[in-house]
Amino acid sequence: MQPVLIPVVELREIQRRLALNDPAALRQLYGIFSDKLFQFAHALLRSREMAEEVVEDVFIQVWRKSQRISEIENLPFYLYTSTRNFCINYHRKYHRNRPMNIDEVELPYYKIEATAEELMIVNEMLQQFHKALNALPPKCRLIFKLIKEEGLKYKEVAALLSISQKTVEAQMGIAFKRISQSIPLQVSTSRDSSRVR
Repeated sequence: MQPVLIPVVELREIQRRLALNDPAALRQLYGIFSDKLFQFAHALLRSREMAEEVVEDVFIQVWRKSQRISEIENLPFYLYTSTRNFCINYHRKYHRNRPMNIDEVELPYYKIEATAEELMIVNEMLQQFHKALNALPPKCRLIFKLIKEEGLKYKEVAALLSISQKTVEAQMGIAFKRISQSIPLQVSTSRDSSRVR
C-alpha cells in the first residue's frame, strides 16, 4: 500500500459536514482511516477482536462529538490519539497484570503496490526496500509508518506513543540508516549511459 496523504482541504470538508451531522461524512472518514487505525490498534493490542472494537469505539466517539469535530486542527493525530487511548483502556481492562510495551508491537509486513512498468524498472530495489522495512525492529517500523505513511510529525508521534521526540528522531535515524545500507546505490561510471539520446 502506497502512502496516501489526504489533502487538508478534503479533511476540513469532512469535518465541516460532520459538524452538520452528515452520516455520509462519517462513512467517508471511516473509509479513509478505519484500516490504518485497525492496524495501529492491532499492533498495540495484538488482538483482532479488540482492535476492531477499538476502531468502532473511535468512530462512535467521533459521531458523538461531531458538533465539535470541526474545531480539531489535526484530525489524523486526533484519530490516532483516540485509538491509542482506547487501546490503553482495553489493555488495562483485559491485561491488568501486564503493562503495554511499545517494543512488543506487531505490525503487518509492508507491501507497496506498483504498476507493471514500475515493477519492471525497480523490482529489485522494491524487494530490497520491503526486506529492509520488515527487518526493522517493531517500534522503529511503527514510528517509520506513522511518519512516512501517515504523515504525522515527529512531535505528534512522540506524544502518541508516550516517548521523547529524541527517541523518535533516533528511531527514524536507525530506519534511514538500515534502509540505505540495504539498498545499494548503483551509479554508472560510463559517460554514455548518462547521455540523453
